[in-house]
Amino acid sequence: MPATPFAAELAELGPQGRAPAATRAAAERYCRRLAQTHYENFTVASWLLPRRLRPHFHHVYAYCRWADDLADEASGPEESERLLDWWEGELRDCYAGHARHPVFVALRSTIDEFDIPIEPFADLLIAFRQDQRVRRYETFGQLLDYCRNSANPVGRLVLYLGRAHDAERGALSDSVCTGLQLANFWQDVARDQAIGRVYMPAETLRRFALEPDIFGPDKGGPNKGDATLSAEKESRPLLLRTATPAFRAALAYEVERAEGFLRAGMPLVARMPQELRAEIWLFIQGGLKILEHIRRLDYDVWSRRPEVTKRDKLGLLAGYVGRRWGLVRGAAS
Repeated sequence: MPATPFAAELAELGPQGRAPAATRAAAERYCRRLAQTHYENFTVASWLLPRRLRPHFHHVYAYCRWADDLADEASGPEESERLLDWWEGELRDCYAGHARHPVFVALRSTIDEFDIPIEPFADLLIAFRQDQRVRRYETFGQLLDYCRNSANPVGRLVLYLGRAHDAERGALSDSVCTGLQLANFWQDVARDQAIGRVYMPAETLRRFALEPDIFGPDKGGPNKGDATLSAEKESRPLLLRTATPAFRAALAYEVERAEGFLRAGMPLVARMPQELRAEIWLFIQGGLKILEHIRRLDYDVWSRRPEVTKRDKLGLLAGYVGRRWGLVRGAAS
């Protein structure tokens, strides 16, 4: 494994680590540090959350953060799968009452207080393993199956933390989380392609006369004639990292579908406890803002990665405060 900050943490706290089991207080501090020092489209467990819930959001985030790093920062797919197997073993030991790793020492209190079943945590690991084995998707249905494990469990965990988990809100949460995952895919087309992953379904590429087999042996080197290169750019823009008209049309099609999932899940906001509505609304708006930035770039995600900026976040927060104030004034009048 390359020398990274996570590699050092893994050496200390991983399967070969010899660090003693953390106290609960130390474990909670560790999870809080992880949550507060990693960039996300919105700050995890923001100050809008009630203080009593923030540590529990930190614990859940730390679990997801470690799983993500085990999947993406190992030396290769086999090593990632071995580490994810170890992480699942730690998860199951935690549920059996034998937590050792600081994440699980902290998470145990959250699991107990909110009566969270193991399935959402375990389902996330299915998706992380899938990323080691599957590099592209033939159909949109297959991509949605991936989202059911990669994104939807996170929303279910939030519902448990809000003591709001039921069938209706679960379905709305799944729609929001799938929309957020899709928005993230289209935000990161260039990053994912650079590591050999393509989430845009082959059926979408074909729909717009694009070539889905973008990682063939012929990479389109400089010795090709101008006419050949020009034709390849039109049919294989992902290979040559080019925002052709056909690629822009394909991405616009997928952006529209992602927005549909986010908007379909919007009723979840009103069905959540008051103390969590701001977070849910802001996460949905953050996903919509990503899609807005992709459109503003005219779908050229190769030249620049669309991001939700600090200014965007402040604007959305101000929008939420104004929205709430308007509702309060309307109710009082």
